[in-house]
Amino acid sequence: MKISKKIGLYFGTFNPIHVGHLIIANHLVEYSDLDEIWLVVTPHNPHKKKKNLLADYHRFEMVYMALEDYPNLKASNVEFGLPQPNYTVKTLAYLEEKYPHNNYSLIMGEDNLKSLHKWKNYEVILDRYSIYVYPRISEGTVETQFDNHPKIDRIEAPIIELSSTFIRKGIKFGKNIKPMLSANVWKYIDEMNFYK
Repeated sequence: MKISKKIGLYFGTFNPIHVGHLIIANHLVEYSDLDEIWLVVTPHNPHKKKKNLLADYHRFEMVYMALEDYPNLKASNVEFGLPQPNYTVKTLAYLEEKYPHNNYSLIMGEDNLKSLHKWKNYEVILDRYSIYVYPRISEGTVETQFDNHPKIDRIEAPIIELSSTFIRKGIKFGKNIKPMLSANVWKYIDEMNFYK
């Protein structure tokens, strides 16, 4: 019989994955009741043109490499095979079907919580899954319906003001951004000439 695990799903384009992502994911797996965190790489939306978004495969490869030393953090490409455009509620349904023994939760920054009421079927998500929210400095306010919601768990985590956009710009302008990336991710980006 399969043992039930509490899995936190941390979605992102990870373009590229940086130490901020690792700090948040590792903090959550160490200081919450989650057994594992899956970093779910969001595929490129075919209906949106994003010239600086690397191919799905490369972004997944970098996440996979970045997590080598973290046994409780896993890279996931589960959304690559799902019909696009995809919604989180569909990914959750797919995972429940494929790995029914696991217990899934969502991980999001406070900036995403502010727009949760605009998500497709957000009531279904809140009804069936818990959400772990880490602090972010951002504009706007959280809807009052989420204030003391039993399914929303606000995590005391370090506030990381580091973005993939900042890193891509740094690379483009020839800055040394090595401390912001895992060594193997930096090497991969450098060798592949990405973001230049």
